[in-house]
Amino acid sequence: MVSREATSAIRITPTKSTNYNKSYSPSNGGMRLIEGGKFLMGTNYKNGFAGDGEGPPREIYIDPFYIDATAVTNVEFTEFVNETKYRTEAEEYGWSFVFHMFIEKQVRNDSTQSPPNTPWWRKVDGASWKYPEGPGSGIRNRMAHPVVHISWNDATQYCLWSGKRLPTEAEWEFAARGGLSKNIYPWGNKLYGSNGQHLCNIWQGEFPIANTTLDGYESTAPANAYFPNKFGLFNMVGNVWEWQFDWFTPDYHKSGDIKNPKGPETGHSKTIKGGSYLCHDTYCNRYRVAARSSNTPDSSAGNLGFRGASDA
Repeated sequence: MVSREATSAIRITPTKSTNYNKSYSPSNGGMRLIEGGKFLMGTNYKNGFAGDGEGPPREIYIDPFYIDATAVTNVEFTEFVNETKYRTEAEEYGWSFVFHMFIEKQVRNDSTQSPPNTPWWRKVDGASWKYPEGPGSGIRNRMAHPVVHISWNDATQYCLWSGKRLPTEAEWEFAARGGLSKNIYPWGNKLYGSNGQHLCNIWQGEFPIANTTLDGYESTAPANAYFPNKFGLFNMVGNVWEWQFDWFTPDYHKSGDIKNPKGPETGHSKTIKGGSYLCHDTYCNRYRVAARSSNTPDSSAGNLGFRGASDA
């Protein structure tokens, strides 16, 4: 992932409003009740990223909780903004990261700044959740897609407004596994279905220059695309990275709680899970339930979103 601090000379701290008073019932709001229990979190998958702290597998206990069936959509985030007049951090900074293939030629000529080692990302002035590819783009035909260009701070504000919270990494992984044990993906161990059908939205072709879009989408897919897992949750891998409650560290699990872990008390970056439509096995094979990465809380990009959770 790309982080804002890599290209930002000045860190801006926008004024945030947390004075929200929204009545919300998870039982009728598109959430799924996850009964909780014990599960094996993490993996020793040979093609994984040990340096990210994916393993070793350890037994974790989770209390029952609710989690959104899909990532938060543009429809839902629009309602939040219309009611609260909230401005995201991408809007406050005045820019966000956009994948190079989605930028109009004239904008691309003006957007020459890229983070180190990731030339396929460009800093685009005016890019935000409303203008995902920068000036001239929009979300009119993507209202059912996940909202993107969302920072951890933005996601937290939405959750405060909606009466939810972000899931912990352990909750998210428990939910993503859908009751299956030790499997690589939310549906099993094979990337494709029995008839070769695509089960998630990831990159096909040669990254980062040629996407065959055999899964049906070049960028984001609708939040309820493909089949849900056995818990009724959509797109737990692929489509967009999802922010977690936890601060990120590669070794917290070696000494952390085994019951309802919430990560370290402090940190520099927040955990993200699930991978995105830009993940490819030659570069970022993190469209797996145990895979993990991180980003700074104020960072945003065109493949970064979230889903909410709440206590049961």
